[in-house]
Amino acid sequence: MSTQNNRPDIVLIGAGIMSATLGTVLKELDPTLSITIFETLDDCGQESSQAWNNAGTGHAANCELNYTPQRADGSIDISEALKVNTEFDLSRQLWTYLVRKGAIPDPRAFLHPCPHMSFVWGEDNVAFLRARFEAMSAHHCYHGMEYSEDSKQIAEWAPLIMEGRAEGQPIAATRMITGTDVDYGALTHLLVGHLQVQPSVAIHYNRKVVDLSREADGRWRVEIEDTFDGTRQSVSAGFVFIGAGGASIELLQKSRIPEGEGYGGFPVSGIWLRCEVDAVTSRHHAKVYGKASTGSPPMSVPHLDTRVVEGKTSLLFGPYAGFSSKFLKHGSLTDLFRSVTPHNIVPLLEVAKDNAKLTEYLVGQVLQTGAHQFEMLKQFFPNAKRLEWKEAVAGQRVQVIKPDANRGGVLEFGTELVAAGDRSLVALLGASPGASTAAFVALEVLQKCFPEKLTDDAWLPALKAIIPTYGIDLTLDAEACRATRAATAPILKIENIA
Repeated sequence: MSTQNNRPDIVLIGAGIMSATLGTVLKELDPTLSITIFETLDDCGQESSQAWNNAGTGHAANCELNYTPQRADGSIDISEALKVNTEFDLSRQLWTYLVRKGAIPDPRAFLHPCPHMSFVWGEDNVAFLRARFEAMSAHHCYHGMEYSEDSKQIAEWAPLIMEGRAEGQPIAATRMITGTDVDYGALTHLLVGHLQVQPSVAIHYNRKVVDLSREADGRWRVEIEDTFDGTRQSVSAGFVFIGAGGASIELLQKSRIPEGEGYGGFPVSGIWLRCEVDAVTSRHHAKVYGKASTGSPPMSVPHLDTRVVEGKTSLLFGPYAGFSSKFLKHGSLTDLFRSVTPHNIVPLLEVAKDNAKLTEYLVGQVLQTGAHQFEMLKQFFPNAKRLEWKEAVAGQRVQVIKPDANRGGVLEFGTELVAAGDRSLVALLGASPGASTAAFVALEVLQKCFPEKLTDDAWLPALKAIIPTYGIDLTLDAEACRATRAATAPILKIENIA
């Protein structure tokens, strides 16, 4: 650490897609900023950003049915889907800017076109999907969505899910050909590689942030431990972003900011089944999402996905949710217990009481045998052969438990930024939709922590060059939505529907 800047403007904790994206945006907005990144592991993007630790869906809320709940009157609420859908547009604009600049030489290094499909069976589920299609296809954000209840048509879209299926079973599917498969691990490496060659940027691996404390002048003393020999050093930071995935909870607690009191985390682990047999993978080109089991968390919605990682096409099915007390895949079994404090014990107990079905579901998943897991795959892929699939451990997710004045505590399945009152520190908590909306999260950090810079005589002109639709609600402005998708698709080499 001899080249370390001991008084950086910005410290980013964690070298995943979130820190890489925020660091990239900040450096573009102000090239004079000094930025230091600390990562516990020996490389960037090794936890939730790593390709096999997430589904790489490039969430545009095209196919995930949990984003479109059915109201009591039978109508479909697409508001959350629209929010996520247009957040992904921000990522597209950032990536387009970086490709045009040459910072990303070829988008195919991390991004591939891949249709997004929803697929259901059973009369009630078909009725739900039909109503969902009618609501979504009527909105400009979902222009071009296709729907079919015809087995031959669905077989053309995704033959593996139809071959061997019982005739006469009510089925339905939707498809968006504008979907993508994203290797967030590869993207993280591209962004970090670009950052590393910038002046006043330092990235330190095998360095674990173990404490955060205030200095007399309002800066943050960040204490770092060498994971090899245990030696400790510290830096003084003007601004700290805690983007360490599951470890963010503990670091937020160490910061002792009152805004972080009462927050906790609930870890959910996952298992995939993976197929790398070319004769199988070559016949499925889609991400096909089904309906989640009652009481299951969003990350456990079953799906059969095309994945392209390091040039190799594979199929991924799952995830099968489970429970581990670790907050990170490379974490410790004591993570959950260490996170319990006098401030969050009440929210934790309230969430445990209110989410008995979730606990029951996770216990059931943990107790499932390999045979049970394979039977679930066969609901999607009736002719699947067991020997062609192997088990793989997915990334660890930590759902946010936040304090609530009325209920004591609530379990949140999205992401949340918790900032210090003076805006000098912010922690990113939560999971889904995660990496897909990293650009949106970066903009949220700017708005929450650097509002004085978002003016015409400071960062705003550069920000609008990076994100041309900044300040425009794409869910309301159909023309701007169509224009940005038409502009970004050819640069990113993905599909667009005119």
